[in-house]
Amino acid sequence: MAGLRMGQGVLRRKPIELIEEGPPGEQLTRTLGLGQLTAIGIGGIIGAGIFALAGAVANGTAGPAVLISFLIAGVASAAAAFSYAEFAGMIPKAGSAYTYGYAVLGELVGWFIGWDLLLEYTAIVAVVAIGISGYFGFLLNALGLELPAWMLGAPGTGEGHQVDLFASVLCLFIAYLLTLGIKSAARFETVVVVLKVLVVLVVIVVGFFYIDTSNYSPFFPFGISGAFTGAATVFFAVFGYDAMSTAAEESKDAQRHMPKAIIYSLAISMVLYVLACLVLTGMQNYQDIDPESGFSTAFESVGLEGLANVIAVGAIIGILTVMFTFMLGVTRVWFAMSRDGLLPRWFAKTHPTKHVPVRVTWIVGVGSAIIAGFLPIGEAAELTNIGILLAFVVVCIAVIVLRYRRPELPRSFRCPGMPFVPAIGVAFSIWLITFLAWQTWARFAVWFALGLVIYFAYSYRHSALAKAEAPAGPGAGPGSGSGTEAGPGPQ
Repeated sequence: MAGLRMGQGVLRRKPIELIEEGPPGEQLTRTLGLGQLTAIGIGGIIGAGIFALAGAVANGTAGPAVLISFLIAGVASAAAAFSYAEFAGMIPKAGSAYTYGYAVLGELVGWFIGWDLLLEYTAIVAVVAIGISGYFGFLLNALGLELPAWMLGAPGTGEGHQVDLFASVLCLFIAYLLTLGIKSAARFETVVVVLKVLVVLVVIVVGFFYIDTSNYSPFFPFGISGAFTGAATVFFAVFGYDAMSTAAEESKDAQRHMPKAIIYSLAISMVLYVLACLVLTGMQNYQDIDPESGFSTAFESVGLEGLANVIAVGAIIGILTVMFTFMLGVTRVWFAMSRDGLLPRWFAKTHPTKHVPVRVTWIVGVGSAIIAGFLPIGEAAELTNIGILLAFVVVCIAVIVLRYRRPELPRSFRCPGMPFVPAIGVAFSIWLITFLAWQTWARFAVWFALGLVIYFAYSYRHSALAKAEAPAGPGAGPGSGSGTEAGPGPQ
């Protein structure tokens, strides 16, 4: 009997109609408009993909077919984006995929998605910070300046110890920025995103005149499989909108603005990615593209050193927005999980005047700074992707389930092509997971096991839903849930 109750308890669902913003001291402020939300989305998507990953994938994985890699990743991401957009308009609360999974597929599913995103969003912040160091080093060399190699994560002397001090400081800076309040932080993000897009447009327009079409041949030097393998890698660069959706509770009109912001940010970013890839692989043979600072070295190779320096500055400033979006995402997921009782509610406390989760923000800032400072970019990158892809699978499945389970719920945006478009998102995400390295699976398994222990040792009995069910009757306990949402009426 106890086992049956346990199984039902882990499937208890948050009632959509009763998802609240929390008591005083655990609330966020609604200040973000459509433009700011779209800027946060673009800020999360455009950055590492153009300034780092495009060159790396073109050089060693796909060649000029990196363009196809981005298109494949874009199709998979768009299928999931439509699902996120439907949920964002229907459940305008913090937490994104965690909250959606909790409301539709049950507490245990929601827990694991949230738990995975805590690690992966934090790791993404660190990976992007490390990636900036390559452009920072390029810029310093161009200006005739030189810092100790270990400060930029380059192999040091002696025993080969390396510390990327620059990346660590960046992580702490973004954490500080987020503690100033979402209105001030979003204003900074919007300005920097505009500057970044202008830099990308300059790259595209000027680079167009230096394209040598012979560089496009062979288009598939690593075979078609290289383009597909590249898609699994660059997918890292096309899912920033999911982190942006965690800010739904800070949107002035989330039901109207969030779906639009998700679609707009992905569409704008994909157009810029495709054009930038055409320019990069047209300016240089894929074998000559620098995998760390591809665009800067490409423009340097055609005699435009000044513009190369501008691009390096733009890359440094622009990639900051990626860090901003994903650190915003991880802090809001952590905040939502804590407010639901799955993690200690101490983390859900917000600043009395700035109304942001300062405690969580500094913990994430320090954690990402440690990862960025002491792990090589390859090892840090292995902590990313699988959890994001699994979140996409959960959201795409959940939108199908809820459409048929609760068709009467008001939806400000409806995912088109139901159920085929979400099914494409599921299929692409699972397929891309198969391309991930075994080390990624090993780290995921360890993190998954740790999460399982924490859930049953703490979260299962401290969940707000568990406490709500406890006084239901004689012998009732946190495991006595029926497996359906609490609340009046059929669900």
